[in-house]
Amino acid sequence: MIQDKSLGRKLFNILNFLILLLTSLLCVLPFVNLLAVSFSSSAAVSAGEVAFFPVGFNTKAYEFALEGGEFFRSMWISVQRVILGTLVNLVLIVLTAYPLSKTKDKVMGRGIYMSFFVFTMLFNGGLIPTYLIVVKTGLIDSIWSLILPGALPVFSMIILMNFLRGLPEEIEESATIDGAGPMQILLRIILPLLKPALATVGLFSIVGHWNSWFDGIIYMNDTANYPLQSYLQTLLLSFEQIMQRASNDYNQLLAMMNVRTGRAAQMFLGAIPILLIYPFLQKYFTTGLVLGSVKG
Repeated sequence: MIQDKSLGRKLFNILNFLILLLTSLLCVLPFVNLLAVSFSSSAAVSAGEVAFFPVGFNTKAYEFALEGGEFFRSMWISVQRVILGTLVNLVLIVLTAYPLSKTKDKVMGRGIYMSFFVFTMLFNGGLIPTYLIVVKTGLIDSIWSLILPGALPVFSMIILMNFLRGLPEEIEESATIDGAGPMQILLRIILPLLKPALATVGLFSIVGHWNSWFDGIIYMNDTANYPLQSYLQTLLLSFEQIMQRASNDYNQLLAMMNVRTGRAAQMFLGAIPILLIYPFLQKYFTTGLVLGSVKG
């Protein structure tokens, strides 16, 4: 009987490994193909010769993408958005999750507040009312129009709230006996314990702000204020026209690239920052996500 269980466990592990390997390849290989296309020649890409290794290696698509300064300007706007947006998100998440993690007898109306926040997860006013609010508050063409409409991610707040509810109450009680106030307890005792959870919700905010493109197109009348993903979106839709309007200085670049190589280079450049950030937060990600989802 023990041998049967051992054999079954081995078969399960092998099958599990193969499924995870296949899933990983399905996620990674398209990205590898994108990278290979961006470094390949126009003729090789048009002929369908590029799979996972560059054919006719060149960097002309990247030179074209980085010419003119528009890419760097839009990237700088996205960097500002990620920094400011993530800070605003984390501050509001902590200030909201901390009191809501208490029991009803300690926070009056806790159930009403929670119902309000959960309601906003299920229903919203829609695009037009949101746009009108942004217009009336004078945020059009401002970076704050990309940050303030989503300043409090309710899902991330619930994750952090559940994480806080899992901390022993004796920690705060001992600090209160020593004379610490609520703000001192939060800043000096609770926050250091929130590293995994803050890394998790922080990563959600970083990725969300970096990948968002639709709000930039809606709230920015001047294309010079587009964040990177909004700029890339317009570029992907009109790359042929941009290449046709290019000046004579680009002739040598255009001769060795086409629409596909140019788009691939732009998309890969846009993904690099997240690829660099994620490994540093990954060790906290799983811990914070699991601990924040244990209690309801």
